Amino acid sequence: MSRLPLQTLPAFQVVARRPNLRAAAQTLHLTHSAVSQQIKQLEEQLGFALFDRQGRRLVLNEAGLVLQAAADEALERLRQGRLAAAAVASGQARTLRLAVLPSFAQRWLLPRIGRWQARHPDIPIEVEASQRLVDLQREGFDAALRQGSGSWPGLQVERLIDAPLIAVGAPAAAARLKGRGIASLADERLLGTAEVWARWFALDGCRVTIQPVANFNDAGLMLQAAEQDIGIALARELLADDALADGRLVRLSPLALPDNTTQAYWLAYPPEQAERPALVALREWLRDEMAQTSPATHPKAPVKPARSGRVAARR
Repeated sequence: MSRLPLQTLPAFQVVARRPNLRAAAQTLHLTHSAVSQQIKQLEEQLGFALFDRQGRRLVLNEAGLVLQAAADEALERLRQGRLAAAAVASGQARTLRLAVLPSFAQRWLLPRIGRWQARHPDIPIEVEASQRLVDLQREGFDAALRQGSGSWPGLQVERLIDAPLIAVGAPAAAARLKGRGIASLADERLLGTAEVWARWFALDGCRVTIQPVANFNDAGLMLQAAEQDIGIALARELLADDALADGRLVRLSPLALPDNTTQAYWLAYPPEQAERPALVALREWLRDEMAQTSPATHPKAPVKPARSGRVAARR
């Protein structure tokens, strides 16, 4: 098999995007002739053409398109390797840059940062709390704590914990509902969306009129509202865990929307970071912390299940 002349790949990558050789040469700070020679050398070494010649233009053919995709990936991996090596050389390699959802940062990660620092005092963490989907490689992040299906192209993922939705409210709400049926929750001020609440009530066979009073684009804000008795919420069990443990919230029913109708939490990271010591330490710490998160031990159900599969609630 012929060897690929790696030194020609940057020129190939630029010409593939800018088929005018003169423009490509200016981008590469090379002469027109030098760029042309590199493309010729690459094609001769491979034994087949990568471009169709159209006057002064070079247009990628099918073989060129295939090689372009591979070259883009390979050069990006090399770029990441160079950055990682530079970080090691500068002594900054142990800092972990994490992208997390604001709700996860506020309700789960922040209360546990002290335990991370005690376990790994030499590995500082830089946290970016954002709801946007961060491009880890291009933006220089080591990993992300995400919620979703676990399908993010180009990233390696590890499932951390399922995230069923449970009904929670302030102690005052639990007192009002004590001894009443599940359908009676519909008479409370509901936080969230009618569609999700309908699925939750359906777990007990209840068909009720659902009119939420507020919805939030951030689960942390919704949990704060529930703690202040603004309403009762369907919350991810993981995010409500600390508030349930210390009594700021009460779980109102044993019903839980299972993860196949919600979304799990994942650790996602570029494959080249997998064996980096700081990331290995983070993965081990997350597994240990998730194992200690045991929402099943919290008291449940100050309300009773419905007696009938068809219950109508008035509002």
